[in-house]
Amino acid sequence: MSNPTSGQAISQPVNIRSTRGEHEEKAIPMAGNAKVPFLTPGVWVLIILALGGIGVLAVRLIYGLGAVTNLDSNYPWGLWIGVDVASGVALAAGGFTTAFLAHIFHKNQYHVLVRPALLTAMIGYTFVGVGVAVDLGRYYNIWHVMLPSMWQGNSVLFEVGICVMIYLTVLYIEFLPIVCERFIGKVNLPGFLGGMNGFVDKFLRVADATLNKIIIFFLIAGVVLSCAHQSSLGTLMVIAPGKLHPLWHTPTMPLQFLLSAFAVGFSMVIFEGYLAARSLKREFELHVMAPLGRIIPFLLTVYFGTKLIDIVNRGAYDTLSEFNLQTASFGVEIIGGVILPAIIFMTHRLRRRPAWLFSASAMVVLGVALNRFNVFIIGYKPQFGEGPYVPAWPEVLLTVGFISIIILLYRAAVFIFPVLPAEEGEL
Repeated sequence: MSNPTSGQAISQPVNIRSTRGEHEEKAIPMAGNAKVPFLTPGVWVLIILALGGIGVLAVRLIYGLGAVTNLDSNYPWGLWIGVDVASGVALAAGGFTTAFLAHIFHKNQYHVLVRPALLTAMIGYTFVGVGVAVDLGRYYNIWHVMLPSMWQGNSVLFEVGICVMIYLTVLYIEFLPIVCERFIGKVNLPGFLGGMNGFVDKFLRVADATLNKIIIFFLIAGVVLSCAHQSSLGTLMVIAPGKLHPLWHTPTMPLQFLLSAFAVGFSMVIFEGYLAARSLKREFELHVMAPLGRIIPFLLTVYFGTKLIDIVNRGAYDTLSEFNLQTASFGVEIIGGVILPAIIFMTHRLRRRPAWLFSASAMVVLGVALNRFNVFIIGYKPQFGEGPYVPAWPEVLLTVGFISIIILLYRAAVFIFPVLPAEEGEL
């Protein structure tokens, strides 16, 4: 089978109506089937970056935030909140948006995308939690959020924290059937534990059967929880009037955060799928990705319309006449992250080309990430802040290290578990 993700074929239109065999929904571990080994030069680079990030993390945990960041009392949050947490939550939205489309709306053709999106969301949200813990001065007290006696129902941050914590638990439960599928009939414990092989296998079969009956409840809970905390991240900045630039500070920010999460969720699925196909030398699922890309312009239009109406209604457009970092960053966010990708997605000829489809998805991903960066860092100016906040190099290295670890964990998971669909000749 020709690979449309390599060579000249990647820039040529592909017949997305072509049918696949009976293995379309069958997922397999990549170990033993991948066309590339797990360790490649690129993977070694990621390992080095990950070790650098872990080193910074160790210094932060031992010596505190002041040793590795430029944060202070006026700038209590910075790169780790703006990128690792706020952007991370948005970019992990593919899990709930894909589940919503495939399981709630019963669009069966998108089932093939659910497992990779679920894995991306699970790993992404795990590191959102890690990012929050790292940014806390007293990180060792993060478990307090689980104690009802310490709950504060009036706190926006509490609502975000509790929803993320519960949703992360839901994501791991949703991933359990994949774990069961991987090991049922293949349990082979080492040494004296081998006597428990039968028991463990039977346990996995019972767990799998039980989960299959109740998984729909967790899928619905995941969608509800995601909508709650995606919007609440916007609410977090609504309570900061006077500190956030008028281009972004608005009572409708929760709605804008939610709408942008829907758009970037589908875009992230295409973005991740393309990179995984290139990295593992697999066929890019264009017959599924192109129709998915057709949905994104509608979501971007609704998001942009909401934002435009709000800016006009508040008269915030007056600030666009000023040429500064805030207005320039806002222009890049809207033109590069909303308008240009929407045009590409709406162009049928371009949407059927993998490279263009990936480029448009990357624009949306970077545009939403920039939006969160704008809201939490560029547009944020505390009342007594002296000068702009500039991240220290250890902050950047830790963020790059976390991203590297996420990619490595994704790669390891698809090699170990049945996440990606089998290609012709792999069954």
